[in-house]
Amino acid sequence: MRFKKLRLSGFKSFVDPSELHIEQGLTGIVGPNGCGKSNLVEALKWVMGETSAKQMRGAEMDNVIFGGSANRPQRNVAEVVLHIDNTSRRAPAQFNDSDELEVSRRIERERGSVYKINGKDVRAKDVHLLFADAASGARSAALVSQGRISALISAKPKDRRMLLEEAAGITGLHSRRHEAELRLRGAESNLERLDDILVTLENQLQSLKKQARQAVRYRNLSDHIRKAEATLFYLRWVRALEHLDNHRTALKSAQDITATLTAKAAEISRGQLEAAEILPQLRMKEAEIAAQLQRLSIARDTLEHEEHRIAEAIATNRQRRDQVAGDIERERTLSADAERAIVALSDEATRIESERAGEAQARLEAEARLEKARRTVAEMEVRHTELTEKVAADEAERAALARTLREQQDREARLDERCADLARQYQALQNDIAAADGLLKTERDMEQAQNDLNDARDAREHAGAAHIAAREAFETARALFEDKRAARTALEAEERALAQILEHDAGQQWPPLVDDLHVAEGYENALGAALGEDLTGATDPAAPMHWRTLPPYDAPQALPEGVRALAAHVQGPPAITRSLEQIGVVKDDAQGDALHETLYPGQRLVSRDGALWRWDGFTIRAGAPTASAIRLEQRNRLRLTRERLQSARAKEADGHRVADDAENAMRAAQQSETDARAHLRRCEDALGVARETMVALQARTAEQTARIANLETARHAALNDLDETRGHITSLQTEVAALANVHEDRDEVNRVRAQLAERRTVHIECQSAYNSLQRTAEERARRFADIHREIATWRDRDAGATRRIDDLTARIGDLESELQELTVRPGEIEARRRELLSQIEDHERRRKSAADRLAEAETGLAEIERHQRNAEVDLAKARETRVRAEGLVEQGKQACAAIAERVGEHLGCTPDELATLGEIDENAPLADMEATERKVERLVRERDTMGPVNLRAEREAHDMDAQIETLTDERSDLIAAIEKLRHAIAELNGEGRTRLRAAFKDVDRHFQQLFVRLFGGGNAHLTLTDSDDPLEAGLEIMASPPGKRMQTLSLLSGGEQALTALALLFGVFLTNPAPICVLDEVDAPLDDANVDRFCTLLEEMAESTGTRFLTITHHRMTMARMERLFGVTMAERGISQLVSVDLERAEELRESAQAS
Repeated sequence: MRFKKLRLSGFKSFVDPSELHIEQGLTGIVGPNGCGKSNLVEALKWVMGETSAKQMRGAEMDNVIFGGSANRPQRNVAEVVLHIDNTSRRAPAQFNDSDELEVSRRIERERGSVYKINGKDVRAKDVHLLFADAASGARSAALVSQGRISALISAKPKDRRMLLEEAAGITGLHSRRHEAELRLRGAESNLERLDDILVTLENQLQSLKKQARQAVRYRNLSDHIRKAEATLFYLRWVRALEHLDNHRTALKSAQDITATLTAKAAEISRGQLEAAEILPQLRMKEAEIAAQLQRLSIARDTLEHEEHRIAEAIATNRQRRDQVAGDIERERTLSADAERAIVALSDEATRIESERAGEAQARLEAEARLEKARRTVAEMEVRHTELTEKVAADEAERAALARTLREQQDREARLDERCADLARQYQALQNDIAAADGLLKTERDMEQAQNDLNDARDAREHAGAAHIAAREAFETARALFEDKRAARTALEAEERALAQILEHDAGQQWPPLVDDLHVAEGYENALGAALGEDLTGATDPAAPMHWRTLPPYDAPQALPEGVRALAAHVQGPPAITRSLEQIGVVKDDAQGDALHETLYPGQRLVSRDGALWRWDGFTIRAGAPTASAIRLEQRNRLRLTRERLQSARAKEADGHRVADDAENAMRAAQQSETDARAHLRRCEDALGVARETMVALQARTAEQTARIANLETARHAALNDLDETRGHITSLQTEVAALANVHEDRDEVNRVRAQLAERRTVHIECQSAYNSLQRTAEERARRFADIHREIATWRDRDAGATRRIDDLTARIGDLESELQELTVRPGEIEARRRELLSQIEDHERRRKSAADRLAEAETGLAEIERHQRNAEVDLAKARETRVRAEGLVEQGKQACAAIAERVGEHLGCTPDELATLGEIDENAPLADMEATERKVERLVRERDTMGPVNLRAEREAHDMDAQIETLTDERSDLIAAIEKLRHAIAELNGEGRTRLRAAFKDVDRHFQQLFVRLFGGGNAHLTLTDSDDPLEAGLEIMASPPGKRMQTLSLLSGGEQALTALALLFGVFLTNPAPICVLDEVDAPLDDANVDRFCTLLEEMAESTGTRFLTITHHRMTMARMERLFGVTMAERGISQLVSVDLERAEELRESAQAS
């Protein structure tokens, strides 16, 4: 499969639809920090099924939806779509019918994600398996995000094993094995529950068969109880009818008394109504007089308030008149002030006008003087600048020549010293070069250590294979042992259940005969049908119901021809011999029916199915086993179960012994493998020491040779530099001597600077005089304008004061008129007050007279109402008596109704049908109720002593038989499924180990090659630790960069750790190439040389594996080596956008342009 395109919409900062084309070769993604580059990697992980919000740098999965910015609202939906080329048909079978796959994941806020492949909804698990089978996925080693390198460096060995699993291509295998293990545990749990259910159901079935027999007796008792209850209800019904008649007679008497008292109370009520009709008129008249009196009082109070208001208005009027007079005086003062101010301002304006007459001529003269001084200063400044620049240039040149001369002289001294030092070092190295013999010996030691290591690896492989074979043999033996133990456990459960059933009645004082019998298998139903409940009798003569031992018949009656006595199949006490000898066993129902008429008195025929033919004609068909037959069958089953249990225990012991032997063999093989691994580690350590020694000697020899060559080159270079420096010194000394003397130019600069200072002083004085004249003229003009504005303002104030004086004079006249009107009002108010007081006294007398008449009428009405209440009390008592009588009648009716309802509920008939149901003669004397109640109680108690009875026991027993048969079939299917799952898990484990070992060898080989390429030397290798099982082992990284000893990854420097981790990741990648590889800023910790090796390696891998690489980087060299670039920009804050450049196409265009 090949990844073609990634489309994003609403995902994190990519709010607008964006497409990332994933082409063949190297594709780079660049952009400033924080612009959203890593969001592309997270989008790819997310669409592959990432479920952890923490891996997506969020608190919850909804955080991947665009959350809004300053100018954009948040989105509620995010979607990422990955287009895959499936022309190679490597997808799972259900998706392998298309040349192109479109995998999409869509999330809606607070509603979760939806996965689709080619538009069809799929499970997240399907997406995981799709990418896991293609050596990719959200957690794949091919997606190297930020921090993945450091996480790999700091990871534990067991955590690094995931890389081997990806290289082996068993990531999907792990998921399938985990699913199979979950299904196996569920199936085993279901089997245990099913076994418990079967045991329980079998116990319940035995109980149901016993309950079926009890149900027959229960129905007979229920019929007797029904007849007795009918008689009892009939007696209660007759008594209830008698009580109801008595209550109806009492009710008729109470109704007559109530009618008489009701007439008397009505007459008194009429008198009360007549008296009550007069009262409203009297009350209305009294209320009218009181209302008139109230209105007069209110009018009097209103006059008093009006009098107070008039007084306050007069005082207010006088106060306002005085205030207006004061305002007139103030306005007249303001008018006089305005006239005086206008005269003063006019005088000041005249004075300023005369002063402004000579301003223009003075300003022109000052401006001419200022311009002349400015030109003089400018000419002097130009002259001064020219002289200063010339002097500075001469001095700078002289200083530079002197500084260069000193530097060259210092360099000459240093080069002399360096040449002497290089000569000494060269001579010392020539005297100290010899190490060839030691290097050859070390090479031979390393070769021997390598041979020992290869032998140890072979021994380790053989021991590992033996261990795996022993483990598989142990697992097989243990599985067989578990099966035998399960069989033994099932038989023990069955034996306990049967023993509990048979021992249920063991505590009885008189053990039944059936417990002393031994019946041949298959004849239990025959014996149960023949003797039935007789088998429950004891053999002890002291028992109330027992079998007595009698001597055999002298001449017993012979059974029909061809029939064998049941005594041949039953062994028991002598007391039952007579009975068994007169019971014959027939083959089938046809033979029994044919021989039935030939039986003598006391003889019986039975079949093995439980049919019975008795000499007196009584017949029982097969299919209804008796309790005794069931008990006999259970005893036989218990005996067989115990025999099978002994055999099962012996088989379990044999299985346990075989499992122990297999376990001992497995442990011995495991110890052998452990010893082989220890020997392998010792050989690896010896090889590592030899390699370190050889590398050290090689490095030392190479270093000395290189140093000699470098010293020779450096010495010749130093001599050349010395000759060059001496020639340069000679030329510099000549140039310094040729420079002219600059003292005369410096004196001229000082003289011109003094003249410039004098001219600047004159210029400043002229400028000050001109500015002073300018400010004075501006101030005069501004003051002249202000004077005219102030004069206009004072004239407006004077006119306003005149208008206000006229208004205030008019207001004084209005206030005088209002005061005259208010002075007349107090006399009018006093006359009206005297008139109101006279009217109030008259209305007081009239109201008192009306109140007296109203009180007399209310007293008469109260006396009438007292007589009325007495009559109503008597009437209420009579009515209570009537109500009680009605209640008793109603109670009698309810009692009759309750009896009728109970009769309907208990007996399903009406009270009129009770006599027929209870077989009662209505003309005969009634039975005693207490005796009938005792009879019912006795029958009910007898039925209750039976305990709970299941009337559906027969039906339930049949249903339970069918259920047990169904569950037994399901148990067989479940056992077969468990065996199939165990076999599948064992196959998955075996395949995983095989593929993991092969992948380890390939990854180790690629890792060693890549390590040497990235470091330019050294060596490294991988080892499995912590466990002998590859599926449980950890992965340790041993590395030896050039010039360093072999050590673990954690002991290397930061850059060495990063390169080593990259070598391991690429080794995994080369072992099982993925369709895509994403590298997120993995070149950040590398220098330029290592980045160059890294890019070269990427180009080779892209060409050899066909993998498409996406590289996020800030390094210029990495950008330059990409075939195309995508830029992530954030022109709008919080919104990422994609732009692309095809570098190969750009180079082709440039070359074609240059050629043209």
